[in-house]
Amino acid sequence: MLEGLTVALANIDEMIELIKTSASSDIARERMLAKRWEPGLVRNLLAAAGADASKPEDLAPNVGLSADGYQLSEVQAQQILEMRLARLTGLEQEKLTDEYKELLATIAGLIEILMNPDRLLEVIRGELMAIREQYGDERRTVIQPSQEDLDVLDLIAPEDVVVTLSHAGYAKRQPVSTYRAQRRGGKGRMATAIKEEDFVERLWVVNTHDTLLTFTSLGRVYWLKVYKIPDAGPNSRGRPIVNLLQLEEGEKVQAVLPVRADLINNGAADRYVLFATRDGTVKKTPLTEFAFQLQKGKIAIGLDDGDALVDVQLTDGVRDVMLFASNGKAVRFAEDEVRSMGRNAGGVRGIRLAADAEVVSLVVVGGEGAERQGDILTATERGFGKRTELVDYPRKGRGTQGVIAIQCSERNGNLVGAVQLDDAHELMLISNQGTLVRTRASEIARVGRNTQGVTLIRLPAEEALVGVVGIESLGTDDELRAAGGDAVEEAPAVE
Repeated sequence: MLEGLTVALANIDEMIELIKTSASSDIARERMLAKRWEPGLVRNLLAAAGADASKPEDLAPNVGLSADGYQLSEVQAQQILEMRLARLTGLEQEKLTDEYKELLATIAGLIEILMNPDRLLEVIRGELMAIREQYGDERRTVIQPSQEDLDVLDLIAPEDVVVTLSHAGYAKRQPVSTYRAQRRGGKGRMATAIKEEDFVERLWVVNTHDTLLTFTSLGRVYWLKVYKIPDAGPNSRGRPIVNLLQLEEGEKVQAVLPVRADLINNGAADRYVLFATRDGTVKKTPLTEFAFQLQKGKIAIGLDDGDALVDVQLTDGVRDVMLFASNGKAVRFAEDEVRSMGRNAGGVRGIRLAADAEVVSLVVVGGEGAERQGDILTATERGFGKRTELVDYPRKGRGTQGVIAIQCSERNGNLVGAVQLDDAHELMLISNQGTLVRTRASEIARVGRNTQGVTLIRLPAEEALVGVVGIESLGTDDELRAAGGDAVEEAPAVE
């Protein structure tokens, strides 16, 4: 455009006369395009800059400077027709010429950069130095050779968490330290927000690096990493577990077995998964059967109609198995009485139940001669419980009715759970309204089997205990204060 205007200025009188004598602007443009014009200053400038080098590649061959004059392009002709008369002053003509010279100099400089490698490197070096001056600071990222062996678990901080699952199927996790310990008989605190018709049904204390073997009502098993469960506060319901697992319609989670990541990956040959069902059936399957993971899950146990999983435990094949029924009865027998079976098998009889009773808890303890590994704590639906020495539970044969574990009186209600613990443990209990209390095991009285126990948690008449689990103690009051945590909250003890 500048080149065409410079040519027009060199032929200004003839250009004005052509426009004045044309009937229309279209005719004037055609007459401009048909004529060869004197290039004037353009010839000398293009000779200095290189006419061929500065000529646009998409320009027609007959357009531009040639030996017999200058041929205007359609764009240049249109710009000349639209040029204002003010640009014909001497000062404006000089500015236009200087601008054209500057453009040719820029083109020549760019062509030199493209044609001369040394000049190109000089420009790159200068631009990099300018960037360094403007943005240079200390590196914030670490450059490492390779991360091909990086596992996603390497990015997850190991942490003990409480995983809860509601009756409606909402799952979430919270740090164990969220719940400060209370004196026995405390009121507890709200663990999760729930709907009026929903309640917390399951609770586990696990690590973020663990894998949850999730067993469902259809007897299938799914694999769920703990860190994939959403971390939510007490006022959150969590996330539907159907969004975390590919469950079929009507399928519901009934038992969960936390397994360490290294153990499930290595598939230890001397480890077994022990199943217990509501109707009193037990089954033992090698852990290696669950090493190969399928996203859609696979069969873990064959269940009869109306039966359901109560719990699963990881064993080493030489333990004692204890089953606890809702009517307060318990049976203890050697694990080797249950032979190892495949995933599709249904299992064998573990306890003979009364007509209105069902299995509520499975506890795996040390074998014969290991009576000092901890007491058995039993808890009832009205919030009462007790600790009983393991030696008070004699070993019986598999399939018997067992012995009384706790009196299921009108005050106590039915047995809802049993765990093995000692003075180094703490106890977490949760109600069907989402209230969770954490208390030290050492504060719970140790009494015989055929007794009613003491108050573990104070519950309103419309609320019932549904879950109980033992965890390692976080420390004493002074240790918790020194670490910046919560000390034990005082609450009256009620016998």
